[in-house]
This record gives sequence, structure tokens and C-alpha cells, in this order.
Amino acid sequence: MIEFSAELNHWSIGWGLIAQTPPPTEESLWSIIFSGGILGIAIMSALIALSLVTVYLIVDQSLALRRQDIAPTEFIESVRLLLSQAKLKEADQLCRDQPSPVAFIIASGIAEVEFGWPAVEKALEDSTAQQAARLYRKIEYLAVLGNLAPMLGLLGTVSGMIVAFRQVAVSQGAAGAGELAQGIYSALVTTVAGLIIAIPALAAFAILRNRIDQLVVESAYAAQHAFAPIRRRIPGATAPRVAAGVNRSKE
Repeated sequence: MIEFSAELNHWSIGWGLIAQTPPPTEESLWSIIFSGGILGIAIMSALIALSLVTVYLIVDQSLALRRQDIAPTEFIESVRLLLSQAKLKEADQLCRDQPSPVAFIIASGIAEVEFGWPAVEKALEDSTAQQAARLYRKIEYLAVLGNLAPMLGLLGTVSGMIVAFRQVAVSQGAAGAGELAQGIYSALVTTVAGLIIAIPALAAFAILRNRIDQLVVESAYAAQHAFAPIRRRIPGATAPRVAAGVNRSKE
């Protein structure tokens, strides 16, 4: 009986300790995100702002970089028809009435028709490069965000680690492993947030860059195609070296 009562007391004491132990508290997502103190909150706020800018740029450029907006087929055929009829003024006015990258390229070529085909070809090349640079300018911000977000997240992690280990140093090792682990995981949140922003930003940059390359090539081909009906009528379109060689042989 004595042993049974002792064992019963032992189990009652054990259950009492379990009852007194507070249950682990479940942290919400927002409490985890903003658990890095004042500096961590500031960095997380900056990362949230960067994420909003990234989403805006991805959506905006995905809608802007469409073939019908860069090199509309109906417009190109209309300009080609006007140029084939030698209606340069009407073609130039059409380019002004329906602005687009390919319209700017064709209008640049029309402006140089009186100076010969080499000048037209040079104008087409220069305007194509200019329009390509203009299209690249906006998506380059995605590359900047893709590189900036991880660095900002790493800054938050390093600063959080410094604070966590400083607490251990100040307490002279009295801080437990749980407190140290809590400080470390709070600091790592900013790195995760930075990577979450950087990965879609860099992926979207690569996709949009390839789309711009394709659209620029199509625009350059469309401009050459539009000038094809009058290319032989423009001075300098024939090969001058062959003609010069023939004239010298006759002399």
C-alpha cells in the first residue's frame, strides 16, 4: 500500500507540473514578419514597398509589350500601300496619327528619303536602336529590384543576428537557446522576403527582355518591308561600286 500511494503521488506531481506548464503560443504570420524590432520593421516595410513596385512593373510591361501595340499589322500594311503609291506625306501623317514604335521607325525613314537610300537605312537602324533602348529602360527596373531586394533582406538578417548575439553577450551567456533561436529566426525573415521578391522580378525581367528582342526584330523587318515597294526608286538604292567599275572599264 505504501508503494502504491508513493507511485500515485509521483504521477499526481507529474500531472501537476504538466498542468502548470503554459501551452506553446501560436504566432501569427504578421507577428513573425514584424518580429525584428524597429529596424526589422523598417526593412520589412521597405521590402513590402519593393514588392508592390515589382508587381506593378510586371503587370504594366506584360500589358504594354504586345505585338499590336508595338508593330500593328494593319498599320504596317496601310503605310506600305501609301509608300507604294509614292504618297510620302500621307504615310508620314499616318505615322503621326497612329503613334507606335514601328510608326516612329518608319517616320524616321520617310524623313530621309530625299537624301537617298543609305540615309534612309541609317535612319531606320538608329530609330530601331532608340526604340529598343526605350523599351528596355522600364524593364531594367526589374533587374534593379531583383538585385536590391536580397541585399536589403540580408541587411535585415545581419542586423538581427547582431542584436541576438549582443543579448547573449550582455547576459554573459545567461540567455537560453530558445531566446537565441527566436532572435535568429526573426532575423532570417527579411532574407526570405527579399528572395521572394527577387526571384519573380528576375524571372519576369528575362521573359520580358526576350519579348522585347523579338518585337524589335519584327519592327525592324516590318519597316524594311514597308519601304520595299519604293526602295528601288530612292537614289542610292542600287550598288554604286558595280556601276563605278563598269564606267572605269569603258574609259
